[in-house]
Amino acid sequence: MTEESHGGDRAVDSVLAALADPTRRLLLDLLAARGEATATTLAERLPVSRQAVVKHLAVLDAAGLVSGGRVGREVRYTVRPEALDATARWMASLAADWDLRLATIKRIAEAAERDEG
Repeated sequence: MTEESHGGDRAVDSVLAALADPTRRLLLDLLAARGEATATTLAERLPVSRQAVVKHLAVLDAAGLVSGGRVGREVRYTVRPEALDATARWMASLAADWDLRLATIKRIAEAAERDEG
């Protein structure tokens, strides 16, 4: 797959790399369900330390999947769906390309079968 296949958009690469980790996917799920949460609150729901949660949140933030905003002494994180939307669009485009390729192969195979018969 070339960079041109998804418009040279490195954001998709960052999202896919961030989502490759099951803990980060779980964090994203928890945030989506809660709407907003602190690293401490999220760590209470996971079998990892608060420090590990903060590191995972930093990766998700760098990929554009979450954002953190300071409220008093706390940093509250929320999901940013835009990066997921862009990745979903790229995946849908990739799937459509494969559907076209497979339809062409099917058509060629069916034609060859008719010619033999």
